[in-house]
Amino acid sequence: MLNKLNQIRRASASALLLAASLGWGFQAAAAETPSKLQSDPNGWEDILPPTDLKGWYRVPVPPTGQLGREQWHVDTSRKVLICDGDGGHDMLLFNRGIGDAVFHFEFCYTKVEGKKGYNSGAYVRNSKDGAIWHQAQFGDAKDGFLFGQTPGPNNTKKFFNLNKQVTDMRIKPAGEWNTLEVTAVGKVLTLWVNGAVTCQFEECNQENGFLGLEGEGYRIEFRNLKVKPLR
Repeated sequence: MLNKLNQIRRASASALLLAASLGWGFQAAAAETPSKLQSDPNGWEDILPPTDLKGWYRVPVPPTGQLGREQWHVDTSRKVLICDGDGGHDMLLFNRGIGDAVFHFEFCYTKVEGKKGYNSGAYVRNSKDGAIWHQAQFGDAKDGFLFGQTPGPNNTKKFFNLNKQVTDMRIKPAGEWNTLEVTAVGKVLTLWVNGAVTCQFEECNQENGFLGLEGEGYRIEFRNLKVKPLR
């Protein structure tokens, strides 16, 4: 039996060496951690909009485009913010600049039988007009990464996309609730999805900006919208 175990160990070691020589990568699953809201429930501000959406405003995507019909509203009895998904591509932004902070929210797509390609997102540190944007992208049981346009040198914009960092697809299917947190500290943006960090962007050049949510053709509900300043 001992000889057999030694053979298995040698074979496993040889396989790992071969994989390394061929450039194959192995990444362990992200460590499970509680949300920051769970681990420290103090100091959070509830930012669910009122029924008239006061304190929030819409921006078309791209910002040079035109806004469609009003598609955002609040169900006060359920305490959810709803995007109908039929008013065009837009951002609903919280009308207050925020620097270092944690943005916590939960979302659920309204499932439609036979429909695919569910798409939405959330933002931190956007410019007021949405031309600079840092987005957490989430679809239907996929995605969960950061991408966007951060300021570059000499008034330019630098595009980034961290989809290749994500090896553990943690977003749940349409019809199920998901919990996400985006933490912004200095130049670092960290995305936590349903129990673990999925990616981290370390070159955010926007120190302060606007957080918000995206409407992009799919009915989606948001709840427990909260922000916690870190400075």
